[in-house]
Amino acid sequence: MVKSNQKLSDELDDHLDQMEYLKADSQYLRGTIEQGLANPITGAISQDDAKLLKFHGSYMQDDRDLRDERRKQKLEPAYSFMIRVRVPGGKATPEQWIAMDDISNQYANQTIKLTTRQAFQFHGILKRNLKQSMKDINQSVLDSIAACGDVNRNTMCNPNPYQSKVHAEVNDYATAISNHLLPSTGAYHEIWLDGEKVLDSSEESEPIYGSTYLPRKFKIGIAVPPSNDIDVYSQDIGLIAIIEQGELIGFNITIGGGMGMTHGNKETYPQLGRLIGFIPKDKAVDVCEKLLTIQRDYGNRENRKNARFKYTVDRLGETWVTEELNRRLGWEIEPAKDYEFDHNGDRLGWIEGENNWNYTLFIQNGRVKDTEDYQLKTALREIAETHTGDFRLSPNQNLVIANISPEKKNDIQQIIDKYQLTDGTYYTGLRRNSMACVAFPTCGLAMAESERYLPSLISKIENLLDEAGVQEEDITIRMTGCPNGCARPALAEIAFIGKAPGKYNMYLGGGFKGERLNKLYKENIDENEILQTLRPLLIQYGKEKLPDEHFGDFMIRTGVVAKVNDGRDFHS
Repeated sequence: MVKSNQKLSDELDDHLDQMEYLKADSQYLRGTIEQGLANPITGAISQDDAKLLKFHGSYMQDDRDLRDERRKQKLEPAYSFMIRVRVPGGKATPEQWIAMDDISNQYANQTIKLTTRQAFQFHGILKRNLKQSMKDINQSVLDSIAACGDVNRNTMCNPNPYQSKVHAEVNDYATAISNHLLPSTGAYHEIWLDGEKVLDSSEESEPIYGSTYLPRKFKIGIAVPPSNDIDVYSQDIGLIAIIEQGELIGFNITIGGGMGMTHGNKETYPQLGRLIGFIPKDKAVDVCEKLLTIQRDYGNRENRKNARFKYTVDRLGETWVTEELNRRLGWEIEPAKDYEFDHNGDRLGWIEGENNWNYTLFIQNGRVKDTEDYQLKTALREIAETHTGDFRLSPNQNLVIANISPEKKNDIQQIIDKYQLTDGTYYTGLRRNSMACVAFPTCGLAMAESERYLPSLISKIENLLDEAGVQEEDITIRMTGCPNGCARPALAEIAFIGKAPGKYNMYLGGGFKGERLNKLYKENIDENEILQTLRPLLIQYGKEKLPDEHFGDFMIRTGVVAKVNDGRDFHS
């Protein structure tokens, strides 16, 4: 047993959020998770331990489709657990894909979710199988520590199937940043991997995070122009690769991006990262650490709704944050260098790289599963068993079968043909550029459907696109079941954020390149109102759009909604 620490929370101010005291007294994220897992009476763990479990990469959930029926039967909710697997840069081996497929079949709901942060996600894992699932993930040389919680989450990077040399280097930086910013606690190995127990956790330390970690979650991503597929402006820290003569020389830095907000609370809002300067590439890890520690020291620990780094930057000012960064570094970052983004989505289908091939597969909302008509999961298993390159999880929930040798290209194509896999190129530009979060039935925060509903809504909007003659136009559309922003809806040209079952707030006018926020257009509307609202707008777009003008830009130019370049104007 781990000895109890003297309560570290006694040293904290008495007006902080309750989560701060829980973290301080958790013995570096141990809590009583292990004891809760051993309790056979319930499929759940305590609420406090469920909060700590997030730091280990898992959420406790229940099947909301079954809640009412189980309540009538006087049964506890149908509890299960989600595990999010940390995959820095989204790069995994074929062997790791097979391991994830095995876990999904043996312990989860026979599906794999590819997340918008390039991670694997499993749903439906019962408490009795949680530890073995974690062991199997670790056996594949992956893990789930810091995939959730008040720490740096999975570090993203551009999959770059057409820039293989640069991608390899950028992925190395994503991995280095992710690994450097992992929590130091031994709790993960103790609880899940039967590691040696620390007899007195007071002897431990968290040299970067401290005993209360960060005020809220923290996200870092690396974009490689001209592609902004990771939505770099949505990141707490964004790194924009600067390439000269084919070589990566460093990164422009943006700070204070973030998507989440709370309905009805104008003190919360999505925000775009602000460009503060350029750094040499070998300084990337150190700069990310120093910026993270600024948020650690100055972030809001009294109100979690205003605790993200974006609010710290807005409160203190980007100039102050930059000066504090320079002070902590001991040197000054340089002025930002020129760059330009021209797209936000993935390049689908076959793409030739440097002495290899890459195939980007369209996976609607990132859900890898088999259906009667489409054996996607089985096909990818077969590809993994023959593939000698790697897999890259896209920030847009798609999958790149990457580094395919010329000798293996025909083998992969035969499997693609056998299972009639699609790169989505025959879909409308709207469907190809769609994303949705999980929402019902497992997410406890969901107010409305998302993943299960968006495909059918798109089908109905596609009828309007046909009528307007714009079915080939690329338009970003995103849906979330709540305002937490997991599918980055505030950047989409058309977005729906759940308000209640069957009801959504509709936002318009985001930038196709991910450079501008959208704006609330109609509140609390159902499907009929959505279609009635979009029809005249799409018809007008088809008639009056300028050459190569994106739908979001058209909404701004014609005054349908106001341009939003700063989250503080999001609600105005």
